[in-house]
Amino acid sequence: MNEKKFLTEQFEANRTHLRRVAYRMLGSMTEADDAVQEAWLRFSRAHTDDVGNLAGWLTTVVSRVCLDMLRSRTSRREDQLTPQTPEPVAGRESGGDPEHDIVMADSVGAALLVVLERLAPAERLAFVLHDMFGISFDEIAPIVDRTPEAARQLASRARRRVQGTDTIPARSLARQREIVNAFLAASRGGDFNALLAVLDPDVVFRADKAAVQLGAMAEIRGAEAVANTFKGRAQGAVPALVDGVLGLVVKVRGRLHVVLNLTIAGDRITAIEAVAEPSRLNALDLVVLRKGKGRKE
Repeated sequence: MNEKKFLTEQFEANRTHLRRVAYRMLGSMTEADDAVQEAWLRFSRAHTDDVGNLAGWLTTVVSRVCLDMLRSRTSRREDQLTPQTPEPVAGRESGGDPEHDIVMADSVGAALLVVLERLAPAERLAFVLHDMFGISFDEIAPIVDRTPEAARQLASRARRRVQGTDTIPARSLARQREIVNAFLAASRGGDFNALLAVLDPDVVFRADKAAVQLGAMAEIRGAEAVANTFKGRAQGAVPALVDGVLGLVVKVRGRLHVVLNLTIAGDRITAIEAVAEPSRLNALDLVVLRKGKGRKE
């Protein structure tokens, strides 16, 4: 058999499955088709003679493509800080592709896709592959560059958010960005009163053991004490989405040094957690937010 024809037949036998995977991850049939096409290009150039499980291999490839697309999408849209609306799948009554109907009939609903849009890319991938397709965390781990245990934690965190907890409403995200920016400006400028204005009176700062070894206090309570701690500091901190939630990251010589997880209620920061433990940093999904279009902080 002609080799190209053989490869095409092998890929076509898995196309519907790959589109289902891609649509669940991306929420857009247009982007799903693009992801599957990219997977085909990689498949056609790869040496797969020794691949024992071709379906699994192709699922891994399309998953990596989708992860790259999700991360790129997150970077593009963070100027607006609004989730992408899932693209509906055309039905037969509208003249759509019948295969689209197959995907839709066996796919997640639009409401769940909206919730999935709020997940960090790695969380979404781990949740979709494990909870919707039954793929093991041993297989998911190398796709998201995590250990199997860290991949399990990603899926667990996503599951909690999908079930309605631990999620930031999209409508409040822009306001929270303003609060984070105000905190950074006050900290860098040494403006004690401005820091008090964005800190809850009962704010609590906590640091893990690695952050304490770097010089942080293990725990600080109260707005005045926390304001004094951050006054004139945070010079190297920049806003970021930390597992889909607004926070701050500090890099030293291009390497991640510390992450500050922020808890915001209303117009005040109620808790700050400094994370420097390497294993915890490696398990985080981070997207550094930009100051303006086309620029990263």
